[in-house]
Amino acid sequence: MTPAQQPWALRTYLVLAGWLAPVWRKGLQRRLLRGKETPRSVRQKLGSEYADRPDGVLVWGHAVGVGESMALAGLFARLAELRPDCSFLITTTARTSGDALRRTGLPARCQHQFAPVDTPGAVSRFLDHWQPSLALWCEMDLWPALIAETDARAIPRALVNARLSPESLAKRRWGRWLYQALLPGFRELFAQNEATAEALVALGAPRERITVSGTIKALVPPLACDADDLDTWQQALSGRPVWVLASSHPGEEDLALAAHARLRSEQPDALLIIAPRAPARGLEVAALASVAGLRDVPLRSTGAHIATDVAVYIADTIGEMGLWYRLAPVALVGGSFASVGGHNPHEPLALGCAVLHGPNVWNFAESYERLDRLRQARLVTSETDVASAVAAVWGANQPVDTTALVDAQAEAVIERVQALLPPLPR
Repeated sequence: MTPAQQPWALRTYLVLAGWLAPVWRKGLQRRLLRGKETPRSVRQKLGSEYADRPDGVLVWGHAVGVGESMALAGLFARLAELRPDCSFLITTTARTSGDALRRTGLPARCQHQFAPVDTPGAVSRFLDHWQPSLALWCEMDLWPALIAETDARAIPRALVNARLSPESLAKRRWGRWLYQALLPGFRELFAQNEATAEALVALGAPRERITVSGTIKALVPPLACDADDLDTWQQALSGRPVWVLASSHPGEEDLALAAHARLRSEQPDALLIIAPRAPARGLEVAALASVAGLRDVPLRSTGAHIATDVAVYIADTIGEMGLWYRLAPVALVGGSFASVGGHNPHEPLALGCAVLHGPNVWNFAESYERLDRLRQARLVTSETDVASAVAAVWGANQPVDTTALVDAQAEAVIERVQALLPPLPR
């Protein structure tokens, strides 16, 4: 689409985006002073520092959150196996997403860098350097200048893992003129559910290009952990029965502690690892354990190591869920009793850790429905349910079968994305 063909809303946005370039620069400098950016991330976002571009076909994917970034990494890992001629680039806007990718390990022939700010100058410098053969947007982090310039260069693009709730659709309606200019240019749009498909149509996407594909977060690669740390913990635990409350929110720790008291009445050496979603709540969670009659509960953030007589351990650090899921055969995934909507069940499952969850899982409704049906996840509604389910996993002593986690819908997304790439060289 040439500038003359662009709708008035997009042309207006691009003019304003150019004027706002100094504002972006000052804002990033303030974030740098507050420790929310690094000198390298600022330079990359402004378009002045890049790694070398590999030769040949480059597939670029953009995501914002940790979950979306990890899903892209899983998708690219599959594509790397199918297309040895391709290299890959993942861009994010948040440091946490970049850090998570580096900890877990990027797929073969894949790099990470920070996405450019949405000004014509930064976007042009980014695309001049990387020259992607295909662009993927994961979920709905759509930046108009970046998409418009991708379109101007005739780079094919697809939207994967799109999800829009009625609330988020209502918020986006104010910008529907921009969406009506941007969405028709996507070759493929993969929606997580029918409601999102209808929302995309309401925002201007061509219905015939939309596929309801479920979530690609089932492709998430196993979370990493330090091998020496894992070995130390495994030796210290010496076969003790362990379970984990993962990404917990206020109110969920009380439930888990009550369930753990029931479990310890049968197995006194049982250990509960609590990993609060917000690590800053570590002391608060330790206080709850104290109220429940558990004294001197160790916190990971203080460097405390496991002791043989500890009943509860607080894992109040960032980026170590790969360790806790490897130590425990079963996890109660938090955010599912609180009014949060649940968290990603595929991360524990990828490491053979069985999943329990409460009733509030609307953020991953399709995933939990399928996993419950396959008996790879289980709904629990009370402390009695939790204790019974944990004991059942301990008694079965069988890891989760991960071979069926990626379903036909996710495989179809991989196939359709691959079809957008240039043909394999002969």
